[in-house]
Amino acid sequence: MKTQLFGRDFIAEQDWTKEELETALNVAVDLKRKFLLNESTPYLLHKTLFLLFFFSSTRTRTSFEAAMDHLGGNAHDLPSDKLQISHGDTAKEIGKILSSYGHGIAIRHCDWKEGNAYIREVAEHSAVPVYNMQCDIHHPFQAMADLLTIFEKKKTLKKRKIVMSWAYASSYTKPISVPQSFLLLLTKFAADITLAYPKEFELLPEVMKSAKNNIKQNGGSIEITHNMKDAFADADVVYPKSWGPLVITSDPKKCTKIAAKYTDWICDEKIMKLAKRDAIYMHCLPADRGIEVTDEVIDGHQSVVYDQAENRLHVQKAIMALTMGGR
Repeated sequence: MKTQLFGRDFIAEQDWTKEELETALNVAVDLKRKFLLNESTPYLLHKTLFLLFFFSSTRTRTSFEAAMDHLGGNAHDLPSDKLQISHGDTAKEIGKILSSYGHGIAIRHCDWKEGNAYIREVAEHSAVPVYNMQCDIHHPFQAMADLLTIFEKKKTLKKRKIVMSWAYASSYTKPISVPQSFLLLLTKFAADITLAYPKEFELLPEVMKSAKNNIKQNGGSIEITHNMKDAFADADVVYPKSWGPLVITSDPKKCTKIAAKYTDWICDEKIMKLAKRDAIYMHCLPADRGIEVTDEVIDGHQSVVYDQAENRLHVQKAIMALTMGGR
């Protein structure tokens, strides 16, 4: 177990070793047990976390606030439009000033080709840990919650067909960060991943390169298909969600036009029958009901979406306790 994590940032899953990630998962399991038994966990007593949001949030905002409450600390919500960022506050100033006021900085910034760079610049100038609550490239806390959920439901990744699939959604051009973090994290744990998407919705080349390097080091495999039905066949885990064709264009009108060609990429009862009978359906939420997934699936017995959402709380508590409180 890797215990020397005090002061570490958590911006991308690739920044931590497998051993360090395993430590966080083990601590998350323990914190989840203590939460269920109503045991006190004041590991961050009197510690302050600043939450800086450039992008709307439900689960991320509330789970981070609750996590700090459970750990005995305080979370301060800082919507970006309430600060002076648009009037001149730089990433350097945010990092230096907020880190002098508290003990951690968490940021959600999903603007394409801006978010990750901004978070890393804040981290460069911060004296306290910086946490990525989602950017344009990574969503590491979501991926950790996803992995914990798979371990809970399937016990192991060995001999499991795990599918990350694109699905159609009409609400807006969604970030590419969820499938990328899922792929990067699970390949650290030797998973066999089937990645399914229409040809325009590929992931970043550098992400694919890192995932393949993970496989070389740890085992596992990646299979890519442009056929959703082929991906679902005999799957143990299916994770169909929308993301934008951002590698080829970030123009909203072009993204919408491209996605409209693939409205049949929907997770319904028919395609779920191609997976194994005990397969689980995953989604980070919110989902476009009736478009991305049918109510029968997301509300059905194979769905584990609420377990995923709950596990966000526990992995976040674990990582913050280890990096802000553990020495």
